[in-house]
Amino acid sequence: MHVLILGGTTEARRVAELLAAEPPEGLRVTNSLAGRVAAPRTPPGEVRVGGFGGAEGLADWLREHTVDLLIDATHPFAGTISFNAARAAATAHVPLLALRRPGWEPVEGDVWHEAGSLADAAELLPSVGRRVFLTTGRMGLSAFADLDDLWFLVRSVDAPEPPQPSRMEVLLDRGPFTLDGERELLRRHRIDVLVTKDSGGAATAPKLTAAREAGVPVVVVRRPAVPDGVPVVAEPGQAVRWVREAHARHSSPGRRGPHVSG
Repeated sequence: MHVLILGGTTEARRVAELLAAEPPEGLRVTNSLAGRVAAPRTPPGEVRVGGFGGAEGLADWLREHTVDLLIDATHPFAGTISFNAARAAATAHVPLLALRRPGWEPVEGDVWHEAGSLADAAELLPSVGRRVFLTTGRMGLSAFADLDDLWFLVRSVDAPEPPQPSRMEVLLDRGPFTLDGERELLRRHRIDVLVTKDSGGAATAPKLTAAREAGVPVVVVRRPAVPDGVPVVAEPGQAVRWVREAHARHSSPGRRGPHVSG
């Protein structure tokens, strides 16, 4: 039985680790990484790097490599691959499960401004602050490139490329981040607005606490929806159970395919 994990996230790596720790007999796991990070943390199992060539290319890959299950454990904002995965899975008749960490929720003391996209966040920024801590990654900097009156502290894993803001400092770093570290960044750079995607998870959440403590408003870019009809789980353990149930059914011809149990 062959499982393809569309990964690159902490959750995807955890699924691969759990399956490798107690592998069901005859289970093959392939991890697919987009290749956008120069030195990714590779999970156990087979690893392939790079795109598939859209939904049609992914469907061909699923058929060619006899994939039995597909897990979309990509970043919550990797919308294109998620929709390609849904179309490819339907075309190749491969069961698909989406693994998505829960989004963040504001608590008392937070000052959040929601934005539907990076472009919306850029339009909103001049009315919220002047010294921006931008934590949306290096791929979307072009949305902020024309904001010449604002100063940006840009944090990303790899160095960004133009187009990008004219007044900025780049901080190359990878989470998880500490609360003390985030407090110091806000203080040292005199940050008066934070911009983040609603990525969820604990690795980068301390910046929200630091902003709340400092009274710094946060522009939060809402995540795209999971494609209609795709079952969703929030924890790696749930995805692993889905695989194990499917593996058991794979050996029992009279039983149906996998279902989500939470």
